[in-house]
Amino acid sequence: LREQAAGIASGEIDAAELVDACLARIEERNPELNAIVATFPEESRRMLEGAPDGPLRGVPVVIKDEWPLPWRAERVGAAAVPGVSTQPGESGPYRAVRDAGAVIAAVGNMHELGSSSTGNTSVYGAAHNPWDLERCPGGSSSGPGAAVAGGLVSGAIGADGLGSIRYPAAYCGLTGLKPTFGRSAMEGHHIPNTETIVSGPLCRDAADCRLLASAMFREELPAAEPRSLRIGVIRDPYWDDSAAGVREACEFALEALRGEVSGEVVEIELPDQELILPAAVLVAQSEEAAHLTPANLNALPEQLGVLNRGVLKLRGLIPGSLSARAFLARAKARRDLARLFERVDLLAWPTVPAVAPPLADPVLDLPSGPASADAGNARQGVLANLTGVPGISIPVGLDGGLPVGLQLIAAWGRDGLLLDAAEALERATDREFVELRPAAVA
Repeated sequence: LREQAAGIASGEIDAAELVDACLARIEERNPELNAIVATFPEESRRMLEGAPDGPLRGVPVVIKDEWPLPWRAERVGAAAVPGVSTQPGESGPYRAVRDAGAVIAAVGNMHELGSSSTGNTSVYGAAHNPWDLERCPGGSSSGPGAAVAGGLVSGAIGADGLGSIRYPAAYCGLTGLKPTFGRSAMEGHHIPNTETIVSGPLCRDAADCRLLASAMFREELPAAEPRSLRIGVIRDPYWDDSAAGVREACEFALEALRGEVSGEVVEIELPDQELILPAAVLVAQSEEAAHLTPANLNALPEQLGVLNRGVLKLRGLIPGSLSARAFLARAKARRDLARLFERVDLLAWPTVPAVAPPLADPVLDLPSGPASADAGNARQGVLANLTGVPGISIPVGLDGGLPVGLQLIAAWGRDGLLLDAAEALERATDREFVELRPAAVA
């Protein structure tokens, strides 16, 4: 991403040729990936003609099917969004990258209604993992992840409500940043009252994520070299119940990071952590509760996946008192986490407990036994969304030829520290893991 931006700025790369080459690559490679659900060459070229002289001038990016564009309404990967009429418009992420000079080349696929960590269900059909086309690319930002890993673009805008940027980053061998809540552009989202969802970047490495995140934040995130970091590790269940190959790759990366920053690894515990997953799910479902009326639920189209139809109707039966208790649990989790961050600078554990499962049967084989991918992944990922703090997934190796991601979490507002730590890890490993590519990608 940054090489393209620098080449255009210096005149070494012709921006119009870059956009055309990007569109040609999408046409060539997307049929097997199904990462892209819409291109609009004339609109992309118009964006380029009017692009300001910003830090991303002329650089093509993909945006998830979760925000409207002036010429296209979002579909959220679904035949219908219950109770919501989507319309074209200038969403916050669109304006942010437009004002930075970027060109939106395409819309990325996503899991239906953003409701899973796998990406195996969508009104457009499943997206495919470039590392193994029969494996899940991660969700719900499945298209953005597969598009970057598949070499269609160098950067993409995803969304993370319960881990939906970090899961595809881990499954596809990318760096994905879940920003601090409220820091990145979100206007125009179909859930305007969300307290869990954020937009964020999916890129090949931390420096590219920094560049795209700065555009989405509308503020520069300067780089620094962190020293003497205290890295907190919660072994049970985040490490102990991860597959052996994932755990080993993450342990190696953790030690490399500790050495690079002259840091310290600290064993810690998070009080009442068994409340975190149910509280996060309940808080997230409450954001859409206003639309879950009997009329809307009875009007769900048959084209909507049977699982989502059932889950939506189940949501309509959850008592408000239970959601209220979830908000109390969230307040406690925020206080407990704030106290932990007085003792440590970062938390670290595997982003997902096992590598990408098959699209046809997304089940994980964990030390505790077989588990659905959604259950295992959500356990690892939802703390950041429940409390609003930033998190990042960093590629740290392969297990059985598939990517492994290490997750770092920092205190509220310390997005820059996560990027600094990710770059420190890249230095410590000679960029070995961010340079890994699927065999099919030139």
